[in-house]
Amino acid sequence: MATRNRPCQRLPQYPPVAESTAEGEPYLPTGRELTEANRFAYAALCGISLSQLFSEPEHSSFCTEFMAGLVKWLELSEAVLPTMTAFASGLGGEGADVFVQILLKDPILKDNPMLIIQDLLSFSLKDGHYDARARVLVCHMTSLFRAPLEELDVLEETFLESLKEIKEEESEMAESSRKKKENRRKWKRYLLIGLATVGGGTVIGVTGGLAAPLVAAGAATIIGSAGAAALGSAAGIAIMTSLFGAAGAGLTGYKMKKRVGAIEEFTFLPLTEGRQLHITIAITGWLASGKYRTFSAPWAALAHSREQYCLAWEAKYLMELGNALETILSGLANVVAQEALKYTVLSGIVAALTWPASLLTVANVIDNPWGVCLHRSAEVGKHLAHILLSRQQGRRPVTLIGFSLGARVIYFCLQEMAQEKDCQGIIEDVVLLGAPVEGEAKHWEVFRKVVSGRIINGYCRGDWLLSFVYRTSSVQLRVAGLQPVLLQDRRVENVDLTSVVSGHLDYAKQMDAILKAVGIHTKPGWEEKGLSLAPGCLPPEEPHQSAAAPSSALESGCPSGGPEGSLGPKAPTPPLAWTK
Repeated sequence: MATRNRPCQRLPQYPPVAESTAEGEPYLPTGRELTEANRFAYAALCGISLSQLFSEPEHSSFCTEFMAGLVKWLELSEAVLPTMTAFASGLGGEGADVFVQILLKDPILKDNPMLIIQDLLSFSLKDGHYDARARVLVCHMTSLFRAPLEELDVLEETFLESLKEIKEEESEMAESSRKKKENRRKWKRYLLIGLATVGGGTVIGVTGGLAAPLVAAGAATIIGSAGAAALGSAAGIAIMTSLFGAAGAGLTGYKMKKRVGAIEEFTFLPLTEGRQLHITIAITGWLASGKYRTFSAPWAALAHSREQYCLAWEAKYLMELGNALETILSGLANVVAQEALKYTVLSGIVAALTWPASLLTVANVIDNPWGVCLHRSAEVGKHLAHILLSRQQGRRPVTLIGFSLGARVIYFCLQEMAQEKDCQGIIEDVVLLGAPVEGEAKHWEVFRKVVSGRIINGYCRGDWLLSFVYRTSSVQLRVAGLQPVLLQDRRVENVDLTSVVSGHLDYAKQMDAILKAVGIHTKPGWEEKGLSLAPGCLPPEEPHQSAAAPSSALESGCPSGGPEGSLGPKAPTPPLAWTK
């Protein structure tokens, strides 16, 4: 659904838990202040939205449990639960707009509909587990109320900021009291992870959750008194720790792990210095000489989250591959020859005998490193799957973005996750760019149980280099990086990048334009600043203008038409309801 093109505004301050009504009653979460009829409409709208977003059988238990918890949260009668379960099962979907209009007429919501999003966010976080499906629902609801998603960012950031408002003397008292109850084994674990991350954890994480009871008052401005009370309990300590992973170290602590199988290098490097309720992992597809010799270089403009990492993997082999790719290019006589190859590939008549002799002469230079990296990327992807399944990142939604062999890592990560139970609710969005993987829809079918939000396949029809490395494969092979994936699902978006990407090596060089084309935020003014702007805490984001139209543009999370699209970067369309 389109979001209104207006600047992000700071939300009004909510009464802290210390304040109470004239009768001395504690301040209640917004949802419970609504009339009973409007609480019913609120819950019904969530149920209908869940049925539209997650209709697959694998998600039915989540939808049912979510609605049961929401009915209890809103203090609705248990008698309405069968009705809400029916909504979540797909009945009554035509009533969504009616419920939205009812809620917008409520005295509490008519001036600021984001209050209901604040309440839904509070409910989604109350157990310390921010399920990716819950976040997709929150984003979808935000769009239903025609509010820009930047305001959801503000809510999430304010929630985190409230957890960091700790008075020094209170923190010392809590730590002293807590130390008496902590056993040495747990302290050793916190110490080891803390050393590995060099203080990289959050305030909650570094203290191992010791300060959690003291931040309850600050958190009440977002969660409300009931949620704040939970934070002050022993359960609340575990809740907040679980959001950020073991001792808050998250992914940066994983470098302590041992070598796994044939994988020689697997490390998460921070791209930003912030913390966020959802994280992004970027995966580079090769390394090259010059400014693209590091894993982080292609992602310098990425601004999808305030907590972003890049995966450093098998640098030696990726550098060999990058050198081989450059050798292939130097094997062509001139740029004209490369352009001729591009249009030959576009015509779809490329066969083994049509490749230039000058290119075939250096083919052996690329074939071996390419084959090695194909194998290792699959192994790295499988290993990444088990890291995410173990919740090393905490219980927060994860977005994966990768190009070339980095996209292949993501592909095998999703394939591996799909084979495990409890794989749902971890991955929010995935973006595969120029992916050297099978593009048949049947191979992508299983991703629907793993990915909660968008599955973006960015491809270039004229990528002759990708076509060349697959020259010995069957002509029937569909390569995702060369064409759309024809899977009929609301998640799948095929974005034709042919007008943005001239060749396979452009995926690293044109990443800023590519990210905009697929609807991912980039840092404002990056085109002018280039790599000179060091990655760190992100500047305030500007409203995003999509550079290319996703082919399966869903305006409200409902299934739409065909999956193929080929619009260039000058054809902006509104982002999806859950677009970040």
